[in-house]
Amino acid sequence: MKFISLAAVLFMVSCTADKPVEESDQSAQQEVKTFTNPILAGFNPDPSITRVGDDYYMVNSSFGYFPGIPVLHSKDLVNWNQIGAVLDENQQMNLDEQRISRGYFAPAISYNDGYFYVICTLIDGYGNFISRSRTPEGPYSEPFWLPELAGGIDPSLFFDDDGKAYVVYNHGAPDNKPLYGGHRTIRLRELDLETMKLVGEEQLLVNGGVDISQEPVWIEAPHIYKIDGLYYLMCAEGGTGYNHSEVIFRSDSVRGEYIPYEENPILTQRHLDPSRPDPITTAGHADMVQTPSGEWWAVFLAARPYEGGHFNTGRETFLAPVKWTDGWPVINPDFEEVQYEYPMPDTGGSTEPDVPLSGKFDYRIDFDQPLDQRWMFLRNVREKWYEANTDEGMLTMQLRPEVISESGNPSLVLRRQTHLEGEVSTYLEFEPEAENEMAGLVILQNESHYYFVNKTADRIQLLKQTENGFETLAEVPYDQAGVHIKIEARGNKYHFYYGQDEESYQALLQDVDATYLSTETAGGFVGCMYGMYATSDGQESSNTASFDYFEIHTSK
Repeated sequence: MKFISLAAVLFMVSCTADKPVEESDQSAQQEVKTFTNPILAGFNPDPSITRVGDDYYMVNSSFGYFPGIPVLHSKDLVNWNQIGAVLDENQQMNLDEQRISRGYFAPAISYNDGYFYVICTLIDGYGNFISRSRTPEGPYSEPFWLPELAGGIDPSLFFDDDGKAYVVYNHGAPDNKPLYGGHRTIRLRELDLETMKLVGEEQLLVNGGVDISQEPVWIEAPHIYKIDGLYYLMCAEGGTGYNHSEVIFRSDSVRGEYIPYEENPILTQRHLDPSRPDPITTAGHADMVQTPSGEWWAVFLAARPYEGGHFNTGRETFLAPVKWTDGWPVINPDFEEVQYEYPMPDTGGSTEPDVPLSGKFDYRIDFDQPLDQRWMFLRNVREKWYEANTDEGMLTMQLRPEVISESGNPSLVLRRQTHLEGEVSTYLEFEPEAENEMAGLVILQNESHYYFVNKTADRIQLLKQTENGFETLAEVPYDQAGVHIKIEARGNKYHFYYGQDEESYQALLQDVDATYLSTETAGGFVGCMYGMYATSDGQESSNTASFDYFEIHTSK
């Protein structure tokens, strides 16, 4: 048997530095600590957040990736560590046949009376469900299904101070008779926490959006907050693309009537010049949290595009302050543009990230430890086809018939592309025994949009996956057992390299179109992922491949 290895964890992190700010009278200088957006770089959309004491917990959509719905923890709202996942056991949920951009949509996390609750939608399956745990890291329960919400998405939970619990969610138009494309509603159902079943009548809270005469589209991602005796309903509106926004309503009853804020939206970037330098776009799908010091902050998704609407890093999680004006919350109140830097929140705590998730950073994984929780897989892992050999510092992967372009669980270990500019590299040891055996690095957007630089029996090649199969973009003869492989991201281009050592990389192909892997071109809701991939391309194999390290450098 032959093996492929990957590598284990040696971090050289470039965190956001303190920045000096001059006093207005020029008499002194004061250091103001800032943080850098996005706080979760790369594909981390649809954030939901809750606070328990001095601790903050957040979840994001994970779609067709496994483990499902990562749970993150922070004490400062800026630096986060993954502490678990809601759906990390095969018996909890089946992602088989779920496409990459399907699966788990828009989870929401909350805490009540000793339980952490996560409610979510399995978009191509049984619909909406709740899992709960006594501890934030899990284990979480098997799902409690909510079949009465069929057709609904983006649910969240609200716990009132009278002990009642509610599910608030997006659903179709009244009587399933939309007045225009994208006509949706926000609805409410009571939840019995003893039986975990819905009770009572469904309540319509919002029809269409802030002003139905303007035909608003895709009112979704609702959250209810009770503040000073009033109920606030915050939702996304406009769709998750360039016209995305966040809007707010208010009522003196949880069941409404909800009155919209006259100055809605409370967050959007759709009115800004798309050609502005380093734009942040698609801002919306927000959630709010208050710190012990009384500050309010919002997490929300946004994107960092290039060349208009192209972005490869997916929809990311941003953080911005919230200011209350005449009894209404406004996100990013002091600026038109969402900022890349803000002063640090006053939480009274701090978190040291195990793995850097924002700002510029470099790190290397040498596989002398088990794989950490930030690695992801396509769909449920039902057999142990990989092993981190901690003595040798190698990640060994079995070649299997499964391929990325189909809907199974291929031998593929993934990490997010977090920056528009950066690079990822690895060392592969692999001796193919048949022409169909391949292993190497992939940059993946979806089943029909990825690049695969790999070693075969007699060459190094670069393949482009399309809806009609592979196209060979470049190939060179190669007969060594080991090879270093590197992918560079440079905005709208990818560059692919190989070499016998880390000091002598040769270009396999440069200036490869990165827009092919952008959401604008490929569609869907995810971002690009770097991955180590080994396949026997539809045929059985007993061969393995091994990766000796996995190294990431970032710049923008």
